[in-house]
Amino acid sequence: MSKSLGSFPTYENYRDSGVECYGSVPAHWKTLANKYIFDLNKNLVGKNSNRYTLLSLTLGGIIKRDMDNPEGKFPAEFDTYQEVTPGDFVFCLFDVEETPRTIGLSSLHGMITGAYTVFRPRRKFDEEYLQYLYLSLDSGKRLRFLYKGLRNTIPKDVFLAFKSLNPPIQEQKLIARFLSVKTAQIDQAIQTKERQIELLKERKQILIQQAVTRGLNPRAPMRNSDIEWIGEIPSHWSIKRAKYIFREVDERSPDGQQELLSVSHLTGVTPRSEKNVTMFMSEDYTGSKTCQKDDLIFNIMWAWMGALGVSDRAGIVSSAYGVYRQLNHGTLNPQYLEMLLKTTTYIAHYNKVSTGLHSSRLRFYGHMFMSMEIGFPNREEQDAIVAHLDLESEKLNKALDLLEQQITKLKEYKVTLINSAVTGKIKVPGVSEPETQDMEVA
Repeated sequence: MSKSLGSFPTYENYRDSGVECYGSVPAHWKTLANKYIFDLNKNLVGKNSNRYTLLSLTLGGIIKRDMDNPEGKFPAEFDTYQEVTPGDFVFCLFDVEETPRTIGLSSLHGMITGAYTVFRPRRKFDEEYLQYLYLSLDSGKRLRFLYKGLRNTIPKDVFLAFKSLNPPIQEQKLIARFLSVKTAQIDQAIQTKERQIELLKERKQILIQQAVTRGLNPRAPMRNSDIEWIGEIPSHWSIKRAKYIFREVDERSPDGQQELLSVSHLTGVTPRSEKNVTMFMSEDYTGSKTCQKDDLIFNIMWAWMGALGVSDRAGIVSSAYGVYRQLNHGTLNPQYLEMLLKTTTYIAHYNKVSTGLHSSRLRFYGHMFMSMEIGFPNREEQDAIVAHLDLESEKLNKALDLLEQQITKLKEYKVTLINSAVTGKIKVPGVSEPETQDMEVA
């Protein structure tokens, strides 16, 4: 996977393709309007929709839609959906700029929304080559010059007039075969690194869980707390109910002008301005709960997932959140407290005692928190645990960042490799370039 594009040979002769998104291409390659490559294949399923599998166009290609665990909305009827057969191309020719993937080659038989356009390539073209060509164009959104209207639509007649690259059929097959092998290798390398990331994150979580619930001394005498979510703890640690450590705070903002904060299971307490959210934003936050630096905040609706955190700043939060302040400031190190309350055993307790009919309606109220026991060491030991975890986390975070950078580079290489191969910027193994006098360009 370390091979660079510079190590691949190039063609001897190039010419200007005359198409903005291709640039120079091998001199013997032709361009051909899509009306000579694709046939429109609009076969509505009508009242026979129950005979078809529902399909969806995704970043992973065309897949079966899970009707047992549906996501998103479904129409009352599927009469206007259209048939898709193996070998068909599905294009989303509207909202092209905003849609993550607008092209797919189907290996399945089923039906898909009539809003998409289904084409069947003619036999003298290699469908795998065409797929890679349009994946490349889609990845770079390089068909912008074809867009019409506010919705960035490519009209069918414009698409059919657009010229695709048309290398000799044998060359198309060699390019497709080459890319199939190489992209599979790249995908495997990415999956390996993603698994390494998962393992490092698991290791980090285990490291935190071990340190905040059992301390740093593996030889410390232990005792059974007889409390399910605390388990065994060092004999010298304290166990106290939350009501003896915290008080619930319900202070309200008179004008709603303070910084708006949000609480999630992934990021803890963070400014709403730093989050990419699409949820409704109020025009007036007067009367919202306020919090101070080092306050513990629970998202009551999502505590069962670990949506809590200690705020590093003053601000305002949802009136539905629970805000708790230490009775004696400094009893608990804020970082230690957040890590402890986010361990799997504590989260399991929130889940167990929360009330509601099902997970999306569970609530973890103030009296539930105030009545639960918390096991912890003295402040000096808490500080030592936090310092140790900061050091170890920094090492793990550097390894995680490196893996993320490597994945980004692999993905960029994959995109560049596909584009270079389908446009002839590199010559794949097995291709024989014709003699200059034998070239004929249409």
